[in-house]
Amino acid sequence: MQSNKLRLAIRATAATVVMGVASQASALTLNVGDDTEASLYGYARLNMSYDLDGNRAVSTRAGSFTPANEDVTGHFGADVQQSRLGVKVKHASGVAITVEGDFRGAGNSAGSLRMRHAYGEYKGLMAGRNWSNYTSFVGNTPTLDFDSLAGTAGSQDRTEQIRYTTGALSFSLEDPSSQGVLGTSDTRTSAPAFTARIQDSADALSYSAAALVSQVTADDGTNDDSAIGYAVFGAAKFALSDMISIQGAINYTDGANGYLWRSGSNYYGPSAYVDGTSLETISGYGGSIGTSVALGGGRSINLGYGTTMLDLDDAIAAGATTNADPESNQNVFLNYMWSPVSNVMFGVEYGYFDQETVAGDSTDANRVLFAAQYSF
Repeated sequence: MQSNKLRLAIRATAATVVMGVASQASALTLNVGDDTEASLYGYARLNMSYDLDGNRAVSTRAGSFTPANEDVTGHFGADVQQSRLGVKVKHASGVAITVEGDFRGAGNSAGSLRMRHAYGEYKGLMAGRNWSNYTSFVGNTPTLDFDSLAGTAGSQDRTEQIRYTTGALSFSLEDPSSQGVLGTSDTRTSAPAFTARIQDSADALSYSAAALVSQVTADDGTNDDSAIGYAVFGAAKFALSDMISIQGAINYTDGANGYLWRSGSNYYGPSAYVDGTSLETISGYGGSIGTSVALGGGRSINLGYGTTMLDLDDAIAAGATTNADPESNQNVFLNYMWSPVSNVMFGVEYGYFDQETVAGDSTDANRVLFAAQYSF
């Protein structure tokens, strides 16, 4: 009986969205029976991009560090793949469930529904797919580009995990992020990643710091070797006034570059390389910094810079790769956002991308992005 009530409530909520009856609400919430509350939330979003140089657009019109076609200049595109839909259910016992998806598919074609979140929570214990515990948004500068700045704190992605949170502290066992190995495609996930994070605030300062340990393994059936990787980050935001804030993050990884956001070719750099029969780790570092200015009336300006760097010298010396591989990435975003009402946002953003190989060859690009988002 209870599940029937929940289905009817969600159908009724969806109908309300279609008719636009509750357009001013930030989420549509219904009491389902006496002991369960369900809410439906999400948004419809249009992204439109114009690449002044080579085509850098991926799905959601986000910019890539690696050009799809550097010889073709002036490329326009639009999609709605960032649009999102989620359901939250909370029981009087304290059990909470979140299931959320969006439509970001591969390439630039219309995507199918992608699972973003699917997890349950009870008394500090969370299990399912959620943001990696080795992630923080405290130091992030708002951008319209879905993939945002290089060097922000942690993986900036979701993964399957078990997490325990007590106060400002949280610990997790996770399915590791990307564990690429140069010199072989024969890798396996040999152990979960362990993370620990603190996140808190004091007056005008918000801060977060985390550490991670993981294992990367290469196994071709004859040679089998593993290496321990680790990562640490710190992130902070400081409100200089009611109008202005500065925020940023710094991240160091060694053998865990799946947690160095927007390193390598675009998202994650390799974590290790094969040297003979041994597996050696690759280190990297990154950082981001930005400022946000609230202009009043739902208007704001945001400026951010991010960069990552990989140390590939030893891998090149071992013959696991060449000096044509990407070594450093950096990007800049400057945007203007306007929310005429609480559930509508319009924005325009200039983005600059630059990637440099170990040999010193550089490719850069300029692009403009427009976004319109209607939330419920």
